[in-house]
Amino acid sequence: MTYDQPAFDDHMSTVDFEVARRPHITVNNEVCRSCRTTDCVYACPAKLFVPTSDGGILFNYEQCFECGTCYQVCSGQGALSWTYPDGGHGVAFRKG
Repeated sequence: MTYDQPAFDDHMSTVDFEVARRPHITVNNEVCRSCRTTDCVYACPAKLFVPTSDGGILFNYEQCFECGTCYQVCSGQGALSWTYPDGGHGVAFRKG
């Protein structure tokens, strides 16, 4: 039996983002520069982590849907700081 899975982009079209001024995830590039695996870059389903030329990581929190994958795969102690978005902000899924 085969189940049709919606494409990731189609699924993301059912998501509303209310962007907070304060990022709910911050990246400590001093820690990231010593990382050799950059697991966050490969694991993030929204592809929001981008390696920089100096060995750091650029993170685009505005489109994050708060799955927590980056936090789970990161092996750098203190590389990521995560908190809940400010009240009324973050991701809201619409059924569509």
